[in-house]
Amino acid sequence: MIKVGIVGGTGYTGVELLRLLALHPKVDLRVITSRSDAGMPVSQMFPSLRGYVELAFTHPDQAQLSDCDLVFFATPNGIAMQEAPALLKAGVRVIDLAADFRIQDVALWEKWYGMKHACPQLIEQAVYGLPEVNRAEIRQARLVANPGCYPTAVQLGFIPLLEAGLVDRNNLIADAKSGVSGAGRRAEIGALLAEAGDNFKAYNVAGHRHLPEIKQGLARAAGHDVGLTFVPHLTPMIRGIHATLYAHIEREAELQALYELRYKDEPFVDVMPAGSHPETRSVRGANVCRIALHRPQQGNVLVILSVIDNLVKGAAGQAVQNMNIMFGLPETTALTNVPLLP
Repeated sequence: MIKVGIVGGTGYTGVELLRLLALHPKVDLRVITSRSDAGMPVSQMFPSLRGYVELAFTHPDQAQLSDCDLVFFATPNGIAMQEAPALLKAGVRVIDLAADFRIQDVALWEKWYGMKHACPQLIEQAVYGLPEVNRAEIRQARLVANPGCYPTAVQLGFIPLLEAGLVDRNNLIADAKSGVSGAGRRAEIGALLAEAGDNFKAYNVAGHRHLPEIKQGLARAAGHDVGLTFVPHLTPMIRGIHATLYAHIEREAELQALYELRYKDEPFVDVMPAGSHPETRSVRGANVCRIALHRPQQGNVLVILSVIDNLVKGAAGQAVQNMNIMFGLPETTALTNVPLLP
């Protein structure tokens, strides 16, 4: 059994991790931390976990995280980088669901996240946890930087084109929409039902923190720097990301076949028939990215539609997928649930 600890178990990502790990046949949940809710039974805060998780939240100062085999950080940015070095030194493997280790350029990370990095020496050791790209490296990793939700949907949509060198890499566009759970489980005015409901808006158009992460991944796929316009939007739904991606075709190929071949062995990427329109509700609660291709009027612009559940393939599900790879388990273990409908 894998002895698992979770740091920061009270947010949406934390409870999603608990939901998935509670039924994982090879996981022994040892500790779940919370600074403000220490002592409270997990099932009291999250009644959906009654009968599945018997633990109470533990204050971080009392948590015996060094006794675990693996610790997930489901915390705000800036927490994992403070605590990961000691855990790694103790032989504990770490998966960070925040952004502390995603960007290889430390100065760039500090610019976008507005703080000094606490352990830049670990950046080179961290493996970016997008299994469809880095599976071999993840198997050997001690520290995994779990990708962001927007970056997962956007990268999986663009990667086949960039790897094949078929499109203008300097003029990529990602128009992405997310449900309000992407903002976290905080009391913020913009996430209130009366504010977010019956409404639709763009935000951070001048620059979103996920932009450098996305560009880093796309540049790796292309073998060169890329030009990307990324505009996120907030939609009046709880879960889901829909990324509408645009690329100018420079070299002809059978694009549907390209995507089908690239992802044919990927258990969590579904390339739909050409002309399909994947919906966010088709992936709700599941660790799946559905992709469909369109070429309007047979012009030179390819439109890629990519949908994920931001809390699953965009966060907790991908983290569990990475854990499975790290510990030599079947990648789909505890992740084969059917999406929820309606």
